Amino acid sequence: MTIQVRTLQSLNELGLEVFEEMLDYADELQVGVFELDNGTVVADAGVEAKGGLGAGIYLSRICMADLADIQPTPCEIDGIPIPGVQVATDHPAVSCMASQCAMWQVKAGKYFGMGSGPARALARKTKELYDALEFEEYADVGVLFLESETLPDEEAADKIAEACGIDPADLRLAVAPTDSVAGLVQVSARVVETGLHKLFTMGFDIRTIKMGWGRAPIAPVVGKATKCMGASNDAIIYGGETYYTVDYEPFDELLGYLKATPSETSKDYGVPFYKTFKECGFDFFKVDHNVFAPAKVVMNDLRSRRTLVAGRLNPAVLKESFGFEVVNREG
Repeated sequence: MTIQVRTLQSLNELGLEVFEEMLDYADELQVGVFELDNGTVVADAGVEAKGGLGAGIYLSRICMADLADIQPTPCEIDGIPIPGVQVATDHPAVSCMASQCAMWQVKAGKYFGMGSGPARALARKTKELYDALEFEEYADVGVLFLESETLPDEEAADKIAEACGIDPADLRLAVAPTDSVAGLVQVSARVVETGLHKLFTMGFDIRTIKMGWGRAPIAPVVGKATKCMGASNDAIIYGGETYYTVDYEPFDELLGYLKATPSETSKDYGVPFYKTFKECGFDFFKVDHNVFAPAKVVMNDLRSRRTLVAGRLNPAVLKESFGFEVVNREG
């Protein structure tokens, strides 16, 4: 079963349209734009430029190759209003896993960034995923989002272009650090993808997921990159809600997958992620990866016509992670 999204445009061509639209509104979005000597165009949404909520929405659209509707949405944590992001896609396996999932560690000289977006499909990072999806990407252009504290240089751009099999002049890079508003927005916009990734790692055929919807609060800027990374993960782990329409059988097997999906199934569940990460010596490999999942998962099964719910929101941990301080007139 080979996935066909559209016959006229590749993921990278779709991503390029969003990238160029973002450049059209660069001033309003507070995004910096520059061109490297090798012709690669870079959009800075939070390293040196200010960026913001709007820039974060554009980054999220780029990551999902514009195969999802992504909008700001209000959220509430124990009566405290906080902005959130809502994601809906009719192409969940492709938009979330073939494009959005951050599976590319870009290392070039002193530069490091986590790459996600359409260009990942050109470089087939990781190959096992694309083989499982039976997905092929062909394009003369590449568009990649880099979660990084620094702006990419020519060496990094050349390495990315080479992996994609394209000319560096045909490469477009968008960048934002975790401790920026735009960076935090695009993390929360991964709420649907996080559920798919958890299911995929358990052996579930994610091609049977026909529609995905989700929302998550956007973590506030709570400190430097590592602290913000913790809070942004918590936004999904303790505040993320997802809904999937699935066409799967047998039912008992589907039920087993659903029960195992929410973040509460992890032994590391129950405290802010930063605390867990610190106790593990800031080593991701020591963290129980079952915790990387939405807080609540709903599945509408097209075969049985039943709707199943698993997991729960945890506002107490979110309030601790986000560092909410209630200030009264008297205090």
